[in-house]
Amino acid sequence: MARPRETSLLARQRARAAWVFMLPTLVGMALVAGWPLARTVGFAFTDARLTDLSAARFVGLGSFVSVLEDPDWWTAVGTTVRFAFVSVLLESVLGMGIALVLHRRFAGRGLVRAAVLVPWAVPTVVSAKMWAWMFHDVYGVINAVLMWLGLLAEPLAWTAEPSLAFWAVVMVDVWKATPFMALLLLAALQLLPEDVYEAARLDGAGPVRSFFRITLPLVKGPLMVAALFRLLDALRVFDVFYVLTGGGSETQPMAGYARQWMFEFQELGVGSAAATLLVLLIALLTAVYLVLGRVRLDVGES
Repeated sequence: MARPRETSLLARQRARAAWVFMLPTLVGMALVAGWPLARTVGFAFTDARLTDLSAARFVGLGSFVSVLEDPDWWTAVGTTVRFAFVSVLLESVLGMGIALVLHRRFAGRGLVRAAVLVPWAVPTVVSAKMWAWMFHDVYGVINAVLMWLGLLAEPLAWTAEPSLAFWAVVMVDVWKATPFMALLLLAALQLLPEDVYEAARLDGAGPVRSFFRITLPLVKGPLMVAALFRLLDALRVFDVFYVLTGGGSETQPMAGYARQWMFEFQELGVGSAAATLLVLLIALLTAVYLVLGRVRLDVGES
């Protein structure tokens, strides 16, 4: 039997070994992500212009004030938050439904599982461009089908009208990201014990009651993790909005706002301030999400 002192020494050796193995990854992350982030935050406190970085002057919070006083910034914030909430909610619901179907045993299940992953495998820019042609007001197949069904009297400009463009972007994102949610939830479903469901069937519980009383509580943790990953991805969305809408001020997300100030207006300081605010907002919402999730899990366990 190992003595407490020997056990403590072994634990410290394992901890040191873990840090040694993690050191190359941490250094790589610091160079790839940490340094650009630090440079962006540094530029946010200056009036740097993209054409002449050497003439940048320290202006304190001036760039942040310029961003916060801009109505287009708050429009971008509202668009991004609304997009993240709606898309993640739809992807979670649809992903759970697809995962439940794929969890069943049926002929050709392996082929269907592979086919479901196709949208996720297609690059975002490619899928967005494909959907842009489908949403085209003259040649698009979506307008043609809706008019053939009698649901539309005339073609709609899906990507030009701001209210329609938002839902078009949501539709494209849901089509692409739902397989990701379904795959993670399917992995969680496959780990659930079958004897619990057998006991529920013996007690007379039907499929709906078993889902809400057994399945959903048991996959709550994986569902929250998957939704968190998608939330982080949705808050920093840029490419699908840019491809479908062209970066218009009424439909652009926060990342698009930062890009516009950096590269179109060449105001690197203001664009960096917007990017820094985006990072802070993502960190804040992530912290709130994790705290609320932990509280709910603690309540469910008690």
